[in-house]
Amino acid sequence: MNKLSLSIFILFTSFHAAAQDTILKQNVPFVLGKIDQIHSNILSENRVLNIYLPEGYDKDSTISYPVIYLLDGSADEDFIHIAGLVQFLNFPWVKVLPKSILVGIANVDRRRDFTFSTAVAEDKKESPTSGGSAKFIAFIGEELQPFIEKKFRTNSSKTLIGQSLGGLLATEILFKKPALFSKYIIVSPSLWWNNESLLETKPMAKKDSAEVYIAVGNEEKVMQDDARKLVSILKNNDKKMIVHFQYFPHKDHGTILHRAVYDAFETFAKRKVE
Repeated sequence: MNKLSLSIFILFTSFHAAAQDTILKQNVPFVLGKIDQIHSNILSENRVLNIYLPEGYDKDSTISYPVIYLLDGSADEDFIHIAGLVQFLNFPWVKVLPKSILVGIANVDRRRDFTFSTAVAEDKKESPTSGGSAKFIAFIGEELQPFIEKKFRTNSSKTLIGQSLGGLLATEILFKKPALFSKYIIVSPSLWWNNESLLETKPMAKKDSAEVYIAVGNEEKVMQDDARKLVSILKNNDKKMIVHFQYFPHKDHGTILHRAVYDAFETFAKRKVE
């Protein structure tokens, strides 16, 4: 290293160290995303949104981005670790995901929002506020998506992530309002709800192609069987639909989501390359 290069290196490292020291002294908060709020006339309440914007979003004023919608998107639920996956997978040296916007929908009453009405007495007893999924689906399609599309630079790619009761809701949307999303990541869906009645419903055909990833872990037998039934129903109902299935024998209901979402994004990316 010549004297000029050495001088530049020392100057840079000194500046970097000084800047880092200033940040530490000022106790600058570490910001992961934005917290926003939308008032829903359909739900008659305000809803909190946790939003991750990709690196360079503010500078790339001409670029539009895919949007990933995350159910159970509160800060103390799945938003932080899914935001980490989205960031990691769109690093230029990884290139599994394009730069994307993540919208975490914070919960108010997930048993109300993620379930349709049930005739099962035990379901009603355990979830007395249940049965509001139709309103919540209307909120997503008529209020939330237009809000996000107006406020941020989005393109037509929309992905939905849901696990457990969130997976039940994602499946209901796929069956009844498939055009709301272009990709679905459905993990350990609670299709046992109301004696598995959703699996007896014929899914609506989607005009354009959809891609669906379904995963289940080493969980209750009914959860595993229902996930496989869902795969079969979707494959037999719409030949244009691309359906992926993955079983994780070493993951349970509490540990599967992170690994499954990672695998889903990789699966979508591999198919795109092929």
